[in-house]
This record gives sequence, structure tokens and C-alpha cells, in this order.
Amino acid sequence: MNTEERLIESTRALLWERGYLGTSPKAIQQRAGAGQGSMYHHFAGKHGLALTAIRRTAEELQAVAEARLSVPGTALERITAYLRRERDVLKGCPVGRLTQDPDVMADPALRAPVEDTLAWLRTRLAQVLDEGRAAGELDRRLDPPATAAAIVAVLQGGYVLARASGTTDPFDQAVSGVLALLAAHAPETARQRA
Repeated sequence: MNTEERLIESTRALLWERGYLGTSPKAIQQRAGAGQGSMYHHFAGKHGLALTAIRRTAEELQAVAEARLSVPGTALERITAYLRRERDVLKGCPVGRLTQDPDVMADPALRAPVEDTLAWLRTRLAQVLDEGRAAGELDRRLDPPATAAAIVAVLQGGYVLARASGTTDPFDQAVSGVLALLAAHAPETARQRA
């Protein structure tokens, strides 16, 4: 990994652990094993580096979600694959946690990739749900955009509950609950497959 990549990856990790304010240029340089000159050679400053790191985190989250949501299977199977994927629950969502960072949310440039990623996820989930309705896997009365928003809210809330309790149990229960609600909108044959 070259110096620029080490700086970006170090910033990503620090933003997840400490937030924007707690991510100092010195901490980035120390974690990356890079000098001040190297940092400012590649980036104009902390803001530009943080923006690059946030964009990379957002792109990675989208790629991971798309990989699960685009596999063959029913809508319920694809959403289950996404929600049940392995993740570091107690650390929280690297994008969702940024919504709790007042410095990121107050800066339109830093906020944009966070907002865009969560909007993309809601839209992508709504597409999968709509495909499920069209294929007869889900009840036609199901509202894909509203249901997708609920899935994202449950997922992000599950992270918060897990972090508050220090155990992954609330996250797992939240995911199981939303999947059970989705399954209730599936015809009996689709429920048996999921």
C-alpha cells in the first residue's frame, strides 16, 4: 500500500473510531506511518483527506450491499443475504455512524456521500422489493419505498441498540424481526423457501 492509500485507510479507521473532530492530522500521520510533508503532498488538508475517506467508505458499503442484493434468489432471500452478512456490529455502520458526527453533518461536502449512500440503499432495497412484488413473491399491497426506509431504519437502529448494550443480540433480534415482517407479506410458498 502506498503512502496515499495508507493515509486514506488510516483516516477511514479514525473517522469510524473517533469522528471528524477526534481525527487529527497528527493521528492520521502516525497511524499511516507518514510524515506531514507526505500528507500535504497528496491532500490539501484534513478536510480533503476526510472527504476522500468518507467517499471510499460510502463506495465500499454500496459495493458490499449490491453484491448481496444482486445475487440470484427471491427478494426475501436477497434482502436476508444483505441483512445477515457478516459485519462488526458493535463498531456500528461506518456510514451510519457519521450521521451522529455534528462536524460531518454540518459540512455539506462531508455530509453528501453519507446522505447519498443512505438514499441509494433505500432506493436499491425498494427496487428489490418491487421486483419481489412483480414476481408474486411479495404481497402487492407492500409499499417498496416505505418498507425499504423501514429496513434501513431497523438496520441502523439495530447498530445503536447493540452498541448501547455491548452485545450483538439486539441487532440480531431487530434483523430477525424485520425479516419476519417481510415474510408475512410473502405467499406461503415463498415463506417456505426463505
